[in-house]
Amino acid sequence: VLGLLPLYDPPREDSATTISALKKLGVAVKMVTGKLGIGSHFITADKAFSKEHKMTASEILERDGYAQVFPEHKFEIVQTLQSSDHLVGMTGDGVNDAPALRQADVGIAVSGATDAARAAADLVLTEPGLGVIRSAVEEARRIFERMTAYAIFRISETVRVLLFMTLSILVFDFYPVTAAMIVLLALLNDFPIMMIAYDNAKPAPHPVRWDMHRVLVLSSVLGILGVISSFGLFWIAESIWELPRPTIQTLIFLKLLVAGHLTIYLTRNSGHFWDRPFPSLKLFITTELTQVVGTLAAVYGWFVEPIGWSLALLVWGYAL
Repeated sequence: VLGLLPLYDPPREDSATTISALKKLGVAVKMVTGKLGIGSHFITADKAFSKEHKMTASEILERDGYAQVFPEHKFEIVQTLQSSDHLVGMTGDGVNDAPALRQADVGIAVSGATDAARAAADLVLTEPGLGVIRSAVEEARRIFERMTAYAIFRISETVRVLLFMTLSILVFDFYPVTAAMIVLLALLNDFPIMMIAYDNAKPAPHPVRWDMHRVLVLSSVLGILGVISSFGLFWIAESIWELPRPTIQTLIFLKLLVAGHLTIYLTRNSGHFWDRPFPSLKLFITTELTQVVGTLAAVYGWFVEPIGWSLALLVWGYAL
């Protein structure tokens, strides 16, 4: 023996806390390394990826990690998990990680990674440590919640307005809103919709996917309920209050605006509308301000038939 050359490659300082936090978020963490494994739940590549047996996704998830692997083994692990409908994230820093980084749903190149790893990754960490991955997962889930709220609100509003207008024209030969009212509704709806991107959202405690059945059912129910309530107001205004048609149009305009904006509070989370987190200040102020502007337009007749404060307050009470 001519000499010894000691090598020391310790885990990153925040690895333990990051893994613990990710597990709480429902993310299974596995270590895949070309080095020797540590612990009884590690398995070497020659045993895991033999020609006689191809590991399944469930078998892969049973182990804490895989040691002495080659680039093709990392790629195979990612591909096998994806084939079983798992969403896979991969971190790496070397050229040998590039194929798996490219194949993964989210490839993450850590600080100091090679150019090949950076080019193959979806995210590139610029600072040492892995803690930012937890923040990325939480922020991604917040964005997903906002996107879900937007989709439900947008579909329900489309059903509410278009179905009500179509049935009013075909059944009652009555145009419920004028062209000017449609333009005002579109403009006043756009501002709260933009503020959904700044709303407070709680990250889900587990990985999330699009549940289009829930989105379509919930938005359809909200939209149809809105149509029923709009026809209820139309019947009250025409049969009981005996108001002229132009005044009824303004009532319908104000009702569609107020009730539509209040629907945002129903779609922003999966629980009750009063559950935390509360709406962000930007969303709340914008939503209420546009409702006030629409109310003033209806009361004083900005591009519409004026209805006065008494009828406007009745519409607010009906919408609430």
